[in-house]
Amino acid sequence: MAMDDGPRRSAIATAIEAELNRQAHTDTARIDVDALAGAVDEALDPPPPAAEGKRPDELNATNDD
Repeated sequence: MAMDDGPRRSAIATAIEAELNRQAHTDTARIDVDALAGAVDEALDPPPPAAEGKRPDELNATNDD
């Protein structure tokens, strides 16, 4: 990337690069534009992190699984 336009643009460029590299390894003749759009969409609005679970002081006999 010739110039850095901030973290948003960097996230987009990284997502595009990763998706194009993934598609290059699948031997497809055409670029899957929907998959590319999905990768950019996820880079701009990532899913929330998984729940951490409970801390030891939050556990009791009914939720100690």
